[in-house]
Amino acid sequence: MESLKNKPVDSPNSDLSEQIKAATKDSHIRAENTQLMLNFQRGQITETQYKLLLCSLYEIYQALEEELDRNCDHTGIKPIYFPQELARLESLEQDLEHFFGPQWRNKISVPAATHRYTQRLREIGKNSPILLVAHAYTRYLGDLSGGQVLGKITQRSLGLRGNKGVAFFSFPGVTSPNKFKQLYRARMNCIDVTDQEKLDIPDEATRAFELNIEVFDDLHKMLSITEENSRKDITSNTFASSPVLQFALGVGVALATVGMGVYAF
Repeated sequence: MESLKNKPVDSPNSDLSEQIKAATKDSHIRAENTQLMLNFQRGQITETQYKLLLCSLYEIYQALEEELDRNCDHTGIKPIYFPQELARLESLEQDLEHFFGPQWRNKISVPAATHRYTQRLREIGKNSPILLVAHAYTRYLGDLSGGQVLGKITQRSLGLRGNKGVAFFSFPGVTSPNKFKQLYRARMNCIDVTDQEKLDIPDEATRAFELNIEVFDDLHKMLSITEENSRKDITSNTFASSPVLQFALGVGVALATVGMGVYAF
């Protein structure tokens, strides 16, 4: 990953939110143009794709929100700590139970890139909590910005009704996403950071986007392998009659391949 130090950014005297925006511009565009996100935007998301995405989102938000909770009194975290308004973990649990049933925790499968992402969150939560600001900003404000649109696309693509299976995209504690984003940016810009931290936080935001891109790419690889196995039709009649087993085997093969280094965010 190219360091922020090698990229042109706004003046050190500009707001932190503006520095993050400038530093992540290219990565933001790349993230939106990954194959998985393009499929999403075109309304071509399948149930299998969506399930895999939910699994990774759950692992990522579990790590992020546990570290934010643990560091909620940190001077850099406290101003942007909004668990009632923003927390996604409970919503993701509802969505996973909708698709996988009560035993959903035993069916979570994620690629190696997701583990790298969560490891990074745990690492900075322990050693440099101020950098959590970058991850919270990029994730939550991204969800607020595109959540309603992606939620409707998912509902149409999968034939879902109401909030079932798409709770992740809903923010009942936020009455006006635009006003809340303005509040969030203002609170973040008031965080007392050192000159070095004002460089490190945008750099970490770029890393957050790169980690997301890696997750999307790994998920796409997993899905490609799952679909290839389905086309080969190498399973028994018993296996073929069980969509749950088809999904589990496809993911298992994909995970093994990704874990062995098929992928060189």
